[in-house]
Amino acid sequence: MGFNRWNLGRRGLALLLSCAVLAGCGDGGNKPAAVSDAVDWSKVKLILGDQAKGLRTVVEASKAFAGVPYQVEWANFQGAAPLFEALRAGAVDLAPAGDTPVLAAATGGTPLRIVAVRRGQSRSIGILVPPDSDIKTVADLKGRSVSISSARGSISQYLLIRALENAGVKESDVNIGFVMPTDALSAFHAGKIDAWATFGIYQAFAEENGARLLLSGEGINTGLTFITASDKALADKVKRQALNDVLQRLAKAFEWAKANPQQYAQVFSTANNVPLPVSQRLQSWGVESLQPVEASDVTALQGVDDLFVAKKIFPQAVQVSGLVDREVFPDAHGVLLK
Repeated sequence: MGFNRWNLGRRGLALLLSCAVLAGCGDGGNKPAAVSDAVDWSKVKLILGDQAKGLRTVVEASKAFAGVPYQVEWANFQGAAPLFEALRAGAVDLAPAGDTPVLAAATGGTPLRIVAVRRGQSRSIGILVPPDSDIKTVADLKGRSVSISSARGSISQYLLIRALENAGVKESDVNIGFVMPTDALSAFHAGKIDAWATFGIYQAFAEENGARLLLSGEGINTGLTFITASDKALADKVKRQALNDVLQRLAKAFEWAKANPQQYAQVFSTANNVPLPVSQRLQSWGVESLQPVEASDVTALQGVDDLFVAKKIFPQAVQVSGLVDREVFPDAHGVLLK
């Protein structure tokens, strides 16, 4: 079954592109002040950034936002870069992204804090080759062309760097290019590239269509996705409390998805206009859970930053512990606003 048969044009694929934070509040910052019961929550509005409808789909499937007393508006983006541009401009209050895009945004001065973490499986990151390729190991990538989705500093680039290093292959001995997933998918399907380092729904599409997994991110990538919030939103006491409520509800939404994988796969397929087998394959790699940030998450993220700084992908280091605000979401089972 080919991609054309699935009617996946560039426009449709762009809708699938994918992989949160508080103002001036570092790890150990001030606890959120109590908000008066007299607040008219119906006038409070949160704009939730999203990628490939990843959050919105699980929220709507689980009905986790039923009865929210405040207004919610969703803003979907094709990738992390435009999402963080929106966060920088104050156009969104919350933003989910993978480990390296969060670091790239922080390095660029985006005013964000990490407020929660989604722990998943690194199986949904991989290096793919055509089914009939003579590339059998990572060492065979020497002298070959590899496309990375999508920009410098992505989770796919991290996987490729570590994989080549572990195989004793110099990066300079591989023809590496950076291509947005929509274009890379077409190029890979047309046989124009030897290997493709990609993630998520694009990886699921390719594997469902016969692509062979050369190496997954298991044991290499952190498997972490972070929820960040803007400093501006978190400086607002009322919005800060509303964001805590949003995170509580998101945690419950992911609990529902883990308990109902087949139902969630069907909803995801319909909501994103992708074939059910692709959605089922993606969900089979593990549904993430949303939890408070722990010290191990900070350590793992710092290790990613250290590598990218050493490789001169990032111009300067980021102190990850200073990006974290644990007070917004200290408990995944708190009391919801009514």
